[in-house]
Amino acid sequence: MTTRATASSRGQPSATGGWVEAPAGVAAAAGEEGDSIRRLQNGPDVRGVALEGEKGRPVDLTPLAVELIAESFGEWLREELQRPAGEELRVSVGRDPRLSGARLSAALFAGLARAGCSVFDMGLATTPACFMSTTLPRFNYDASIMMTASHLPYTRNGLKFFTKRGGLTSGDVEEICDRAARKYVAGKMGFGGGGMPPVVMRVDLMSAYAQHLRDIIKQRVAHPAHYDTPLKGFKVVVNAGNGCGGFFTWDVLEKLGADTTGSLHLEPDGTFPNHMPNPEDATAMSLTRDAVLANGADLGVVFDTDVDRSGVVDGTGAAINGDRLIALMSAIVLDEHPGTTVVTDARASDGLTRFIASRGGHHCLYRVGYRNVIDKGVQLNTDGVETHLMMETTGHGALKENYFLDDGAYMVVKIVIEMVRMKLAGLEGGVGSLIKDLEEPAESVLLRMNILGEPKHAKQRGTMAVEAFKEYIQEDKLSAGWVLDDCGDCSVGEGCLVDTNDHPIDVDAYMYSSSNDY
Repeated sequence: MTTRATASSRGQPSATGGWVEAPAGVAAAAGEEGDSIRRLQNGPDVRGVALEGEKGRPVDLTPLAVELIAESFGEWLREELQRPAGEELRVSVGRDPRLSGARLSAALFAGLARAGCSVFDMGLATTPACFMSTTLPRFNYDASIMMTASHLPYTRNGLKFFTKRGGLTSGDVEEICDRAARKYVAGKMGFGGGGMPPVVMRVDLMSAYAQHLRDIIKQRVAHPAHYDTPLKGFKVVVNAGNGCGGFFTWDVLEKLGADTTGSLHLEPDGTFPNHMPNPEDATAMSLTRDAVLANGADLGVVFDTDVDRSGVVDGTGAAINGDRLIALMSAIVLDEHPGTTVVTDARASDGLTRFIASRGGHHCLYRVGYRNVIDKGVQLNTDGVETHLMMETTGHGALKENYFLDDGAYMVVKIVIEMVRMKLAGLEGGVGSLIKDLEEPAESVLLRMNILGEPKHAKQRGTMAVEAFKEYIQEDKLSAGWVLDDCGDCSVGEGCLVDTNDHPIDVDAYMYSSSNDY
């Protein structure tokens, strides 16, 4: 289906009908004007307030901002792929059910079209499916953009970018936002803008993606009695949190024979009326646990909004997220790839390190941030260190076998396959039994510290705080057992810390570590 999308623009059209960057001198003189665009960068993503309603937070992810960022991405993509002007670039776009999605999508389409991209609208989609649209047969797009703000409040929205190589890096997104900021300055001064409404092709990518997941389960289970319905006889409850994960219930599990009675919040609702779709959310896990126990289910599944993260509940009602989910995935992957390395963020516990080691694996702790963890795994494999699993404690998990893509649905596919294999082998206890010997801390608390002051100075002030903490360590002002490691022996060249307690845990990260969990 072909549609035309419209988006408001400002400024005067250039000869090509697109936004232009302000001359260097003009941009420098009005640099502050572009900061509102630059501040939308959030690591490898773009995030901002898209709807009014947050106290003290004005709307900054406007249609104009999205339009300029989309156009800048299209230009960046053309340069990255070394495609000459006029040659078609095919870009797919998906979104979660947020209320701001339709309006911002129109702006996104307009910006991509002005950059010379053909736009393919997937409608409601998941973040992993957006990447898969660059690899699946019949689609094979040059790039993809997912409009989502993950588990953040309904007033927020954002953009995630993919090429065939995977997600963009923070540096890539910084370059794109900087380019968009210069276009914004030019628009404010009357340069550029306009253009014809884009032609947008509607495509059904999610059906192909769901079939892809079903095929993986059928092939790897290879059920001796009913190959096409390997989940026959199993009960699985899904809590989609009114995000994008409902498809997994009716297009994957049910078509493979599973009973999904008791599943929760499957219909998309951009206000997220029941709870935030988030496997770290206590309400989400508690409701899923109750549904598992009430329906005698073998497994419960919790997805975040855009399904790049997940958590599960086993048949006993035990929540498996955070370190427990990493341990479960480590047990599965180490059985398939003995001796492999598992990369996690620095928040993982010492008990998890011992769990991985007890199964013959190696644990590499690295910087917080899902992109950092995944990129570290890619680097290790490039350096000849076999690394099949990369997971952050928030539920982001990527596998070497799956394009190093953080895909919550694919993680659940791996767990479901293991669940069926255990049943066929006559093993008792379900998937939860795989982590029964995981040592867990008596208490685990995540502290998030706000950076006060103007947003434009936040990154600088955060860097200053980290440097001050580093100096605090160097001056021996912290309790015994902590030291800054500047030996340079590990693959992180500087800033790595090691534990000097009696039973140290090796680390490979910009982090601080102690032999005790608090």
